[in-house]
Amino acid sequence: MSELTFTLLRLGYLVLLWVFVLSAVAVLRRDLAGPRTSGSRRRRPELAGPSPTPTPAGGAPRAPQRGGPSRLVVVAGPLTGTTIPLTSSGVLIGRAPSCTLVLDDDYSSSRHARIFPQGGQWFVEDLGSTNGTYIGEERVQGVIPLGPGVGVQIGQSVVELQG
Repeated sequence: MSELTFTLLRLGYLVLLWVFVLSAVAVLRRDLAGPRTSGSRRRRPELAGPSPTPTPAGGAPRAPQRGGPSRLVVVAGPLTGTTIPLTSSGVLIGRAPSCTLVLDDDYSSSRHARIFPQGGQWFVEDLGSTNGTYIGEERVQGVIPLGPGVGVQIGQSVVELQG
């Protein structure tokens, strides 16, 4: 082989190597940034079935009081701006397609948490998720009362009740 052919092969190999490295970096950036989908595709309120676990006091959940929160809003994360109307059956949040709010997030579990009403008040419950559910810096253990405007972090997303 001539010196020119050998040099061209080396340069071609170097260019091919850089294309591979740059495409790998682009894939990593896209994975870390999260999906770029519209929030309307992710909402699935029609799939919200009955409450997956019993309510804390053992009774059936009742509709929230008038003047209370009427929607659940994603205020941070890949689905920012997504709004789900609140009903008496509550909201199941996770990666599973059967959840009311489906999160495409590696840090959320299939059935991560639920937000539900009881006795005119709203509660949040972690459903045994791997990475936990947080209110501020505090991890949710058991069933915790939830007021309007309080951010609940689930994976990369933060949701809150709004009126």
